[in-house]
Amino acid sequence: MLFKLLTYIVVFSVVFYGIRKIITDWRDKFNHDDAQKHQRDLKERDQDNVIDLKADDEGIFRPKDENDKKND
Repeated sequence: MLFKLLTYIVVFSVVFYGIRKIITDWRDKFNHDDAQKHQRDLKERDQDNVIDLKADDEGIFRPKDENDKKND
């Protein structure tokens, strides 16, 4: 009886730590991919052909005025 209980505990702990390791590996991978995507987006935002949009009073996004760019 004691041997059976210890076997269940060992098997459960191995499965638990294995699943935990898989989850942390995937989480780290997704966080790394998100960080790379964020860096890429910041780099693309600095290009000349990107238009900055500003929400007007009606909630419609329109290109910023030249006067707004000077204030930023």
